[in-house]
Amino acid sequence: MDLQIEGKTALITGGDSGIGMETAKFLIHEGVNIVLTDKEEGQALIDAAQDVKKRSRHGAEVITMGCDISDNKEVLRLAEKVVRKFGGAHIIFHSAGARGAAGDFLELTDDDWMKTIEVDLMGAVRVARAFIPQMQKLGWGRMILVASENAFQPYDEESPYNACKAGIINLSKCLSRSYSKENILFNCISPAFIETPMTDAMMEELAKEKNSSMEEAVQWFAQNKRPHIAMQRRGKPEEVASVVAFLCSEHASYINGSNIRIDGGSVASAFG
Repeated sequence: MDLQIEGKTALITGGDSGIGMETAKFLIHEGVNIVLTDKEEGQALIDAAQDVKKRSRHGAEVITMGCDISDNKEVLRLAEKVVRKFGGAHIIFHSAGARGAAGDFLELTDDDWMKTIEVDLMGAVRVARAFIPQMQKLGWGRMILVASENAFQPYDEESPYNACKAGIINLSKCLSRSYSKENILFNCISPAFIETPMTDAMMEELAKEKNSSMEEAVQWFAQNKRPHIAMQRRGKPEEVASVVAFLCSEHASYINGSNIRIDGGSVASAFG
């Protein structure tokens, strides 16, 4: 399918692996220039950009830049670089985030909460604030934020993350009401139990606790903690990225203020 976005530019945060990197591959194959970012411009980000570049068509380029989204000055520098290189970003896929502090609610401190909020909620606020003006000038925009199943089906040990992801959905809806008349559309995706570095770390920790293999830990977690996933497996990043790429396209021109669950059925409610 031709997504009809050749020649546009996409900023992808959290792009050195997982869903962000796979989305970059989909978009660059459609002729979209890619600005790939992560917290640091280390070897992982450089390697990801080289991998993405292999999928390029129609002369689409990929550049990298480290950006700590908890630092507003770094986000503003990133926005300036995108303008200098490509004239602005038409597409924003904000996939950067972290699990943050986890544990018993009464044991989590203000600092635990604020560290999670600074990345998982305020990071999205900063990126939106920096890049919406670019989309306004370009007269066309798509912004996709990453929420989570946790926004609908919260897990008691992850209260800061749960609250931030619920806030992301509300933020996206708010922005969709404010800027859609300017041809800028805002949507969310809510993945669950995807093969990403974040869930890798969770499964490695679980494997150590249970003195088991990583594969056994994944199977135990799916059966005991995510029993509604009928496939009893983690999702693949490309299974999420394909949906994101569609939301970035002209074919999604009447999808605005929506949240799409990509969770293998993990959320038990039909109406969540």
